[in-house]
Amino acid sequence: MDRRKRTIIVVVIAVLVASAASLAVYRAIQNIPVRQVEVPNSYIVVAARPIPLGTPLTSDDVKLAAWPSRNPVAGSFTSVDKVVNRGVLVDINENEPITESRLAPIQAGAGISPTIPPGMRAISVRVNDVIGVAGFVIPGSRVDVVVSVRNANETMSRVVVTNLQVLTAGTRYDQEAEKQGKPIPTAVVTLLVTPSDAEKIALASDEGSITLALRNPLDQAPTVTTGIRTATLMGQPAPPPVAKTVQGRKVMVEKKVAPPVVEAPKPYTVEAIRAAKRTEETIR
Repeated sequence: MDRRKRTIIVVVIAVLVASAASLAVYRAIQNIPVRQVEVPNSYIVVAARPIPLGTPLTSDDVKLAAWPSRNPVAGSFTSVDKVVNRGVLVDINENEPITESRLAPIQAGAGISPTIPPGMRAISVRVNDVIGVAGFVIPGSRVDVVVSVRNANETMSRVVVTNLQVLTAGTRYDQEAEKQGKPIPTAVVTLLVTPSDAEKIALASDEGSITLALRNPLDQAPTVTTGIRTATLMGQPAPPPVAKTVQGRKVMVEKKVAPPVVEAPKPYTVEAIRAAKRTEETIR
């Protein structure tokens, strides 16, 4: 057998083997069972853009998005008309589902009012870059309120309200600054307080100046101090608070210290010599 015939035989065999392999792969693919992919066949209302707290929803703020009916979202809405004109109680990110727990009740209005829990109040205080802790007092942070009062003789500073939640910072809140942890220059901070704490802050704002002290949100212990006066600022420290039981509760009260008794100077004697007579005289 010459060289040409051998080449032809090899090519024919290669073609037959390749054809058989292709046929086997084709039949194997045909025998694979059909996989059913779950196709969303229901629609729910989601946010079309980032929505800040207190915003009244409009049709431009929301949209319908496909959602797997096998995993429904509890409290979700299937119609845009059911969420329009309702206030938002929490910040909502883009494409997040709108649920009943995130919206204010019907006819409750928008803004900050629906976010105030029963029995609580919201009070706004005027701040600057120093009082507002360089702009890092942002919604959700916790602060103590320090008041400084000046009278005819001296000035005193003391923490009057502790562990308050900040509802809003400024008249409008920059969400991008919050996400990036940037300071927010603002002139007004709104705090969530009890009615009695609201009275304290109102009186403190009228009688003196207030300062906000930023605290760790995980630190829930109340701040207990006796305050600081001008007389003790550079002198002896104020006495430590003492425990006292009031209506079954142990509270810390300022210890009353009697003023120090100043002793009168002791008299001393002087020996006087007049001519040949010597006498002792007492001088006070």
